[in-house]
Amino acid sequence: MNIDAMCSLLLSNMAFFVLAAIGIICGVLVVTVKNLIHAVLFLAVFLLSVAGLFITLNAEFLAIIQVFIFVGAIVVLFMFLIMLTYKVSDMAVPQGNRLKGVALVVSSVLFCLIFYILKAMKWNEVTPVPITDDVSKIGRLLLGQYVLPFELVSFVLLAALIGAIVIARKGE
Repeated sequence: MNIDAMCSLLLSNMAFFVLAAIGIICGVLVVTVKNLIHAVLFLAVFLLSVAGLFITLNAEFLAIIQVFIFVGAIVVLFMFLIMLTYKVSDMAVPQGNRLKGVALVVSSVLFCLIFYILKAMKWNEVTPVPITDDVSKIGRLLLGQYVLPFELVSFVLLAALIGAIVIARKGE
């Protein structure tokens, strides 16, 4: 292995671990900060770090989709919902939850369960998916075979938006 390849591999690994650390820190901050606006901003940084991880793994299409759909649309939708429900973002309203202990126990059990499943999985039986650069094939699948989940997600987002408008209108 020559020096250029080793430097490239080292930089790629360093970028991966830096982005992973940023993602973990921002993921923890999303669920621990008291201000909802700050939580959404940390969510945006977390989602951008995931897009960066996709780039380090040579999945540029997923990175672009991550930025456009999640960072561009979902984070903007969350900000819009927070602004519509202005009473929720008021500092006089308590933002905490009394069930932190229960959440810690449930998340720890789920983490142990996922770790056990991943450890028990036979990784050599997984067949690799052929990588394709054909975006039109992905579009045909999304609007063909997977049209129902695609439309259900849009329906859930629409229901959340309507719910936020109804909650905001009740206060007037």
